[in-house]
Amino acid sequence: MAQSPPCRYYDGAEYDPDQSVGYLMLQLTTLMRREVDVRMSTHGLTDAQWKPLFMLKIGRADSPHGLARVLDCDAGAVTRLIDRLEAKGLIERERSESDRRVVHLRLTEAGRAAAEIVPHVLAEVQNDLFAGFSRDEWAQLRGYIERLIANANRFAAERPAA
Repeated sequence: MAQSPPCRYYDGAEYDPDQSVGYLMLQLTTLMRREVDVRMSTHGLTDAQWKPLFMLKIGRADSPHGLARVLDCDAGAVTRLIDRLEAKGLIERERSESDRRVVHLRLTEAGRAAAEIVPHVLAEVQNDLFAGFSRDEWAQLRGYIERLIANANRFAAERPAA
């Protein structure tokens, strides 16, 4: 199947960020993040706390390296983050018995309790944002965003490895 030519909905000579889907998505993400932060704060959780706790809870990461990957930050920042979470009694480090160089991260009881709150707050914020949308509109928007993500991932796949 032949690939269609790229769409040209924008012109650099007359580019208006207010008409940019990317800029609108950035605004939406910023507003969502602020609302999540406000609601998480009522549970005593900061952005730097709830994200890694949730990633550990759902199994997206179980090591410092895994957290750095899913949080998209450098190893030094993750080490400092883990130090703070460990000092607060939310996570524990555990050396691998088979390879002492490997460190596994585990939620403590307090960490599990905190992480349990996260998906409820996230769902609440998103449900509130979709007030007035039908299920079909919600599904259609999800589909469009998934297509945009697939297109963006194609850029990375076409680049030579760094």
